[in-house]
Amino acid sequence: MYVFVCGLVWSILQVCLFLIQGVEPSFGTITLGYGIVAGLLLALANILLIESLTFLDVSLGSTVYRLNTIGVVILSFLLLDEPLGFLKTSGVLCGVFAVYMLYDRKPQSGSANPFQAFLWVAIAASLLRAVFGIVSKAGLQAGADANAMLLIYSLSWVACGLSYACLREKRIRLTRKKMAYGIFSGVLLSVVANALILALKVGEVGVVVPIANLSFIVALLISSVIGMETLNVRKGVAIAGAVLSILLLAKSV
Repeated sequence: MYVFVCGLVWSILQVCLFLIQGVEPSFGTITLGYGIVAGLLLALANILLIESLTFLDVSLGSTVYRLNTIGVVILSFLLLDEPLGFLKTSGVLCGVFAVYMLYDRKPQSGSANPFQAFLWVAIAASLLRAVFGIVSKAGLQAGADANAMLLIYSLSWVACGLSYACLREKRIRLTRKKMAYGIFSGVLLSVVANALILALKVGEVGVVVPIANLSFIVALLISSVIGMETLNVRKGVAIAGAVLSILLLAKSV
């Protein structure tokens, strides 16, 4: 239901922004096709990220998720036959090193160790986010309407949130806490999505996207300040490796 509220607030704000700007989204066949597929991928990626954060530290979960650029590179190599090259290979290796440094190797109590399972959930979220980027880019190149796709993305959160509640929580129930967090997060989603679109209109992709993907640093700092986790040398080295990975991958584009 938290995901549902996020999507609902984002959708309402998106429609209000279109009305203020006088924008009329065009929902053609291409837009609907690519938009729905990309929207479902984005919503599912974020749901898996949320699931992973129920166990993983914010630093590890957000870093793995924001290294989705590695997924794009690997998928483009396997599916599109694009060459890796020195910079791409170095970027991938730095990203793997960053995740390795964040990996908590302390022994877990009990016979079951859910850490690895949740780590793979975070990796799956990152891969889905990478596939979303490829599908979204393909849609725009095929002539899909960017504004309409943005609205479809937000509505996908609404649909996936309700489905997620029925399957995961076995009920549809809203509480004040879910509403509060959902509204706040929905506003953030709307601001981030539209700011990114605006930045891409006036700036270069190779500059804008790497900066946006560095958001995991802010997540780590905030989680450290509010006491959710401790910032140590190992995490600092991991963050440096992740930053270097993103910069190398951006340079290779």
